[in-house]
Amino acid sequence: MLTGHFPDAGERDPEALLVAYLDVLGDVIDEQGVETVVAETDLSTATAEALADGETASPDAPGSVERAGDITLDEAAAVLARSEAFPDAETVAAEARDVLLMGMTTAVMDVDAVASRLDDTDPKTVQQQVEGRHPITLEEYARIHSLLEGAS
Repeated sequence: MLTGHFPDAGERDPEALLVAYLDVLGDVIDEQGVETVVAETDLSTATAEALADGETASPDAPGSVERAGDITLDEAAAVLARSEAFPDAETVAAEARDVLLMGMTTAVMDVDAVASRLDDTDPKTVQQQVEGRHPITLEEYARIHSLLEGAS
């Protein structure tokens, strides 16, 4: 999500990139403690525990744990900001969006081109997500990040 943390993003498929993001979140939750992260973010206890345990909920899994890829960039940024290794949540999210904007520049892809390669997304939504005007899940972020890095 942050510049320098995933230099091989273009070599990973979106699923592997998502798992890498979730691993970083799990490390921060392990470092800070589930209770602290739950108290200071919008994550549920079940989701924070699953991330800390390295589990990612299956889309078909029953129960109260939300699907891990449905965590938004802003929620992930709030978790990362709990660690001294990361800046505040607003900066984390802004830097993550900058990675996508720079990727679009480097790959010479506009929102229409990105959306056309992501079957279920329209250009307006992509633009709003990259600009931070519309929520983006980590799964969506991973798909766009992988696409842009692989195209550059």
